[in-house]
Amino acid sequence: MAAQFNRFYAASRRMTVSSSYVHYTVRDNQLAILRKRREIKAQIPSNQPCNAIWGIDMSGKVDAAGTLHMMFGILDHGSRKALSLVTLPNKTSWTLLGYLCLAIGRYGKPLAIRSDNERVFTSRVFQWALRVAGIRHQRIKAGCPWQNGRIERFFGTLKQSLDCWQVENQRQLQNALDVFRDWYCCIRPHAHLDGATPDEVWQGVDPHRRMPMRVEWFAAWDGLLTGFQIRRR
Repeated sequence: MAAQFNRFYAASRRMTVSSSYVHYTVRDNQLAILRKRREIKAQIPSNQPCNAIWGIDMSGKVDAAGTLHMMFGILDHGSRKALSLVTLPNKTSWTLLGYLCLAIGRYGKPLAIRSDNERVFTSRVFQWALRVAGIRHQRIKAGCPWQNGRIERFFGTLKQSLDCWQVENQRQLQNALDVFRDWYCCIRPHAHLDGATPDEVWQGVDPHRRMPMRVEWFAAWDGLLTGFQIRRR
């Protein structure tokens, strides 16, 4: 914190602080810092149109044999709809671009794609492909995952259940991801979507105005994923 402050204000305002000063300031204002953190956490993100910004990210899951399988996700910021959630045969820019093209072919082209600064996202191949497609690449600042918070939260929800679920191989993992994606998009209501599901927002369906036609109980992953599957008129 001291280094960041000095970088911002040493030249412009001729102000510098020491690490010990920061330590004592944080110690003496712990309650105010806690309140501010809660205030920031409780803020509702601003609404965005569908298909404007896609967040992309990767994570990993170790199977029963100890093999790490990488997962790649694409999330629409406006609807929170998971447009893709797949296991990767390899971690290369060409592979990610292939899945990205499949999502564009199915859902249309976004205006921008937001990612972290992992090398696979900053490679010349990946940058060139986005420029050719006319898609802006928004790269978050290093060490600031909250700037791509929607996809980070999506993977956080996934890993919370996935850490309690054992998979035998890549095929079983992909089947499990398909089930999770359906549950996340079509069954689980989202608080920041006013109780609607991502799929309802994507399709422009107001769940408070359309009567349910059929309601079915959904349960998967040995009860880790549950909810009501509502089919509307």
